[in-house]
Amino acid sequence: MPQPVGDPNKIDVIVLDAGHGGKDPGNLGTGRYTITEKDIALNVTLLVGKYIKEAFPDVKVIYTRDDDSFVELRERTRIANRNNADLFISIHCNSNKSRDPYGADTYVMGLHKTQENMKVAQKENSSILLEEGHEMKYDGYDPNDPESMIALSLRQNAYIDQSLLLSALVQDQFRERVGRKDRGVKQAGFLVISYTTMPSILIELGFLTNANEEDFLQSAKGQDYMASAIYRAFKEYKRTVEGVDVSTEPTEVPPANAPPVTDTGVRFKVQVVTASKPVTITAKNFKGLTGVEEHQGAGLFKYTVGNEASLEAAREVQRLCREKGYDGAFIVAFKDGARIDLQEAVKLAQGQSGSL
Repeated sequence: MPQPVGDPNKIDVIVLDAGHGGKDPGNLGTGRYTITEKDIALNVTLLVGKYIKEAFPDVKVIYTRDDDSFVELRERTRIANRNNADLFISIHCNSNKSRDPYGADTYVMGLHKTQENMKVAQKENSSILLEEGHEMKYDGYDPNDPESMIALSLRQNAYIDQSLLLSALVQDQFRERVGRKDRGVKQAGFLVISYTTMPSILIELGFLTNANEEDFLQSAKGQDYMASAIYRAFKEYKRTVEGVDVSTEPTEVPPANAPPVTDTGVRFKVQVVTASKPVTITAKNFKGLTGVEEHQGAGLFKYTVGNEASLEAAREVQRLCREKGYDGAFIVAFKDGARIDLQEAVKLAQGQSGSL
């Protein structure tokens, strides 16, 4: 059946956040260009929104800024929360004192595990120093105080699983479709994604302090490629989280004398947790769920329950998982033990061929 209004897995609203802007130029790169981080971030953000709106006219795309204006970090968060967004993506460009580092990475909110991650977060968070009265905002946060960074990064994020999933998909696209160096999915304390009430990620497109990467990101081709990669990751995320609508597919009832249906080897499971490090499989760690299985991919640990032969049975498992508190639980599919596309799995399970 079509997904009802209010379905917690439905992706209806996305907020796209172009980093910096106005009096905040972001990083200046090598100094060979007059266009800075704020301009590249805006160009890529607008392209991502354009591709999403063309492919999914029912999805509402909201920009925190669509021109060269300065928007406070807290206001960016508030825009997403006010509009009950289902997803928040903040787009930036990286920098380093050395001209050698290059590659793209994607961040989710969490405790930074390396000094490098903390410095990236401090750099992006320093935009608040351009805000009037910033001392009275952000719960006393000071981007120059390591203790403030630690306190911020310990904030709880109820949407970490979905954020990690989208981040992994973004990095996959950067690596496989655009050929960029994959610097991985990381965690750190970023103000702009720390107060959102939906899955949120922050993307560093690459290093403007690396001459070759700066040339790529300054080019219209490079910006289009990176925007296309983010769009494709969003499309895959939307399809994965929402599941498959099979209402348009006719249901054929086999005649009474039809031979037994052959097992296609397809199994549907419900993913409840995605983590950057392994979780000990005990009922206590999974809100009382039993039969939890671990799968690994894209440097992440993914945990599922259920092993159903039909999508309908998996939806019942999904419902039970949501009742346990896993609001973002979504259905995934396997064939002979290997993860496969959900739409392909539905067709295989129904004894059909081809793809949707």
